[in-house]
Amino acid sequence: MKRQRLVSEGSLSRMLQTAAGCWGRQDYEQYFELMERASRLDPANYRIVLDLGLAYGMRYDYPAAERCLDKAVRVAPHKAEVLTMAGTHCRNFSRYEMARGYFERAIEQPGVAPDTFVKLAEIYERFRLLEEAAKLVDRALQLDRDCVLALLVRARLDRLAGRLEEAERLLRPLLAQTDPNTWSTRIRGWYELGTILDRQGRYDEAMAAFLKAKEMLRPNAASYLASHESVHVHLREAADNISADVLRRWFDFGEELQPARRLALLCGHPRSGTTLLEQVLDSHPDIISAEETSIFFETYLALKRGFPDNALMHSVLESASLGSLRQSRENYFRCMESFQAKPIGERLLIDKNPSLTTLVPAVIRLFPEAKFLVALRDPRDVCLSFFMQPLPLNLTSSSYLSLEGTVGEYAALIGVWRAMAPRMRNPYLEVRYEDMVEDLESVSRRVLEFLGVTWDARVLRFDEHARKKLVRSPTYADVTKPVFKGAVGRWRNYQKYLEPWLPRLEPFVKTFGYE
Repeated sequence: MKRQRLVSEGSLSRMLQTAAGCWGRQDYEQYFELMERASRLDPANYRIVLDLGLAYGMRYDYPAAERCLDKAVRVAPHKAEVLTMAGTHCRNFSRYEMARGYFERAIEQPGVAPDTFVKLAEIYERFRLLEEAAKLVDRALQLDRDCVLALLVRARLDRLAGRLEEAERLLRPLLAQTDPNTWSTRIRGWYELGTILDRQGRYDEAMAAFLKAKEMLRPNAASYLASHESVHVHLREAADNISADVLRRWFDFGEELQPARRLALLCGHPRSGTTLLEQVLDSHPDIISAEETSIFFETYLALKRGFPDNALMHSVLESASLGSLRQSRENYFRCMESFQAKPIGERLLIDKNPSLTTLVPAVIRLFPEAKFLVALRDPRDVCLSFFMQPLPLNLTSSSYLSLEGTVGEYAALIGVWRAMAPRMRNPYLEVRYEDMVEDLESVSRRVLEFLGVTWDARVLRFDEHARKKLVRSPTYADVTKPVFKGAVGRWRNYQKYLEPWLPRLEPFVKTFGYE
């Protein structure tokens, strides 16, 4: 029997709008209070508890998220749809184990959509259950032989299995479609085709496929590109205004921020070997790593609350009180432990996140005791590799729709690091990807010594360790394999496309020793 709503539709709508405003202002306590009240006033409204479940997951309260999602399933009339939405929410807040459970329940329901089988197949792919994933894709195609998402994932599974010709054969008809409802899947398909052609050594065709994907995205990128200059303003501000004296003062302030925590930031530009280094370190029993969470960024935004949107980093950090810094430190580690679903204890926490390279000053302000590991790789390989990644369109990724933009973003991000490094009092170590794949043991010993951690040979078997855990990074398929050298110097296959932009990379090539 459906439970009756205890509030008018207009009052409920206003309550939900107020809650949305609280979320936008990062007033999470008030948001959850309003949403929980709305759920009690309209107990049969499964959409409210679905939203609550997603919100709790985004705030790292996974038991509360599961409670809400389970309630949504109980009260919803159409189980398959809501189970699929619950699984999608869990995937969005990177709880793939929870997502798997909801998707597995969804496919047992009558009337389940073919795409749900494919979404579960993609989860199985992350868990390295490739045969099971292929069977799920087959079930989706039995329900709808033209399911474009199923065809895309089948092609990717074929590519992972080395069946490159079969993968290409599957993709070509999909990419020839013009149905606007398949637009986003076809973009992913062009990226996948580019990867397949690259593996076959058909480099010009591969570049044409990547450029086609970018071309399809570009019309929707205008608003992002228009506001992206403000990001560069902040980067230039950090490089120009946060001096060595400021960083020294923030470093010395660590005496007021006790007890000291064992923390190291692993940063650098994406596709520079951060995931490989992180998995090596995570294999050590005295180290625990976190993969590309938004926790520190949210911690910084909390400090920025009350400032105008265009407030400069130096102003925000300089204005932070001792009490707010202490609270931010506690919140950061509490969220990290929730994300890890296990206590950190006395272990060294490695926060691996390339995007935090631009927030190095904020890390120093909040955690003066932090050490910094910076992954380096030939800038030309970095730019090419990142250009080929199938990134969802957002403010940051909009700059990677051209090789010119990609090179510009590399120069901006690594330019911040080059400006900050000589001013810092914090210990830092630059680690070259090429050195890692050439002599993993020597590099691992040097990194562990820098971190103050004893040698443990298990770090050399990182691929075995990675196969026993869920790797959340986009490069999850690569780090479960032993080190290979095939990615070194790959840019030369596409040199003619990079040629116009190489002069802008030349200072970094020289500085980092890649001449």
